[in-house]
Amino acid sequence: MLPVYFTDQGKGFPVVFLHGFCETNRIWQGVITHLQDSWRVLAVDLPGFGNSKLATVPESIDEIADAIIQWLESIRVTRCIVFGHSLGGYITLAIAKKKPDLLAAFGLIHSTAYADSDEKKANRNRVIEFVKEHGVNPFIESFIPPLFANSQHTRIAEVISIGKTTPVQTLIAYTRAMRDRPDRTDVLADFKGKILLLAGEHDRLISVESIAVQAQRCQQPVFAVLQGVAHMGMLEDEAGIVRVLRLFLTNTGGIQPARLN
Repeated sequence: MLPVYFTDQGKGFPVVFLHGFCETNRIWQGVITHLQDSWRVLAVDLPGFGNSKLATVPESIDEIADAIIQWLESIRVTRCIVFGHSLGGYITLAIAKKKPDLLAAFGLIHSTAYADSDEKKANRNRVIEFVKEHGVNPFIESFIPPLFANSQHTRIAEVISIGKTTPVQTLIAYTRAMRDRPDRTDVLADFKGKILLLAGEHDRLISVESIAVQAQRCQQPVFAVLQGVAHMGMLEDEAGIVRVLRLFLTNTGGIQPARLN
């Protein structure tokens, strides 16, 4: 099992947050403060990021999903809701494919079920070569700012600082895993519970139109668009994403909050 560091806050039905590429669970902490009054909220550092040290290099999204499933089993979580941001969404889909009964519902936050296009795969290869030659820091400095709709956003420096803690082997391994991940639109079609698909109005990586099309494949879709944000809704519009998540959690059948304000 790949080692997993996590935070565990609040009481009630378990809600799990998975972060994105070159992030840690810190990006979710603001959102968590608004949800921990009503749910048990768990947020992990994916293997190789933050405080989850990389014992072995993961070779696929499925392998990382296995690590998350094993971690949940180790803390005796048998049913939960998982929200995954970007890369975290790819892992969430793999979990839903492997063990759908574990999930009462799930959410893709600025993420997609589609596999990489040939163009995106070529971009991933360029990232790998760039990082091998120049290191992590120059890549992070160029990668993070375009994830925000406002290039002067006050949280950009914080995310860059987090990203620079990413070990080079982690960055390369996850880039390969994202490049090689399969299409998961079958998971959207097959999953019987509710699926939240949250898009950012100005997201350059995953368009609103793309997410809207994927929502149509779901049996119980909840499609939401955050206005004025790009790929980092949890930081660009914390209040907005909290409203969406709280409503989704409250309206998911059989999942009652421990206490509502």
